[in-house]
Amino acid sequence: MQDFPQNFQEPLQSTEEQVQQRIRQIKNIRLRKPVLLAAIFVLLLVLIANFPFGTIGAGERGIQLRFGAVTGNIFGEGLYFRIPFIERVQKLDVKIQKDEVEAPAASKDLQTVKSVVALNYHLDPKEVATLFQEIGLQYNSRIIAPALQEAVKAGTAEFTAEELITKRPEVRERIKVLLTEKLEPRGIILDEFNIVEFEFSRTFNDAIEAKVTAEQDALAAQNKLERVKFEAQQKIEEAKGKAEAITIESQALRNNPQVLQLRSLEKWDGKLPQFLGSDAIPFINIR
Repeated sequence: MQDFPQNFQEPLQSTEEQVQQRIRQIKNIRLRKPVLLAAIFVLLLVLIANFPFGTIGAGERGIQLRFGAVTGNIFGEGLYFRIPFIERVQKLDVKIQKDEVEAPAASKDLQTVKSVVALNYHLDPKEVATLFQEIGLQYNSRIIAPALQEAVKAGTAEFTAEELITKRPEVRERIKVLLTEKLEPRGIILDEFNIVEFEFSRTFNDAIEAKVTAEQDALAAQNKLERVKFEAQQKIEEAKGKAEAITIESQALRNNPQVLQLRSLEKWDGKLPQFLGSDAIPFINIR
């Protein structure tokens, strides 16, 4: 076996090299196929992302950007066109949004007040490009939240703690005006503002409760005094009435003595006295 001629060994070596080369080719094809599929997938994503047409949904506005710069063009609801790879559209929600936050403050008489407030707002559709250019998408944390805290503090400081309770509608309107003045120049429209709750310190709550109790006791005492005065006045009027009646009756008797005999007859049971002395006064004087 070792003494094979050289011409037999050469074809064997050639065949082995061909097999190895074929194996390498098959491996290269298998390696290239996933890479090719990945490249095609990425290309499709790029084409889809840069599709020249798009839509703006209900309650949204689209801001046109060219090479990342705001052009000032605003797309309304519906279909829009853009130049692929050059322009893109940033969407912003212009529907009414709601926030409910806590806002600590101090009253005019330096009472600590923790307020819970709620506001409804929306972005001005005409100003969304300027808002995005100057502030970006973080308009809530950068503009609305600080403005709300400042407006609540400034509005609360104009009223005493007691007025915050008794004049709540006025406090609400004052804070709403202050907040509107801060938001509207930025393209944010305040639709509604409400005070959900005012929370005071325990000491102040106890003082208010004591004051209310004292006022209620005073009102009850006043009502009782008025009732006593009324009853006394009734008795006085009743006595006056009786006195006037007696006076009138006495005057009538003086003017007409026969009235007394009439009264006696009205009370007489019809029996005459059995014995009359010589000095007896007749029961009835008949002339």
